[in-house]
Amino acid sequence: MIKLYTDAASKNNLSSAGILLVHDKKQIQLSHPLAAGDNHQAEFQAAIAGFKQALSQFPNEETVFFYSDSQLVIDSLNKNYSKHYQELLAELNSLIDSFKLVVWQWVPEKDNKGAHQLALQGLKKLTK
Repeated sequence: MIKLYTDAASKNNLSSAGILLVHDKKQIQLSHPLAAGDNHQAEFQAAIAGFKQALSQFPNEETVFFYSDSQLVIDSLNKNYSKHYQELLAELNSLIDSFKLVVWQWVPEKDNKGAHQLALQGLKKLTK
């Protein structure tokens, strides 16, 4: 089982993803630069980057618990629809389909601090 936490941070048309993977009580912490765009787009891109990392790090794992503080990403997954980000949602769904079981849940920002700090660290590197 994998626990995947993602978050995005954006400033001045730059964005970074924070990705925290937890598997067998071990953590993998990653910052990932993202394409320019608004913060909602960055949140989808962070989730996509997180699932890509989960697939590459743990190709034989079947179950993922996915946590995001982006209400838009979680609502879009629940509805299987996004008015402005349908292409990103389709890419995310394609990655989710690579696993046997994925359970997603919205979490408040205070419960997503690991991914949030990683996103901020990545953004800081981009703005230097």
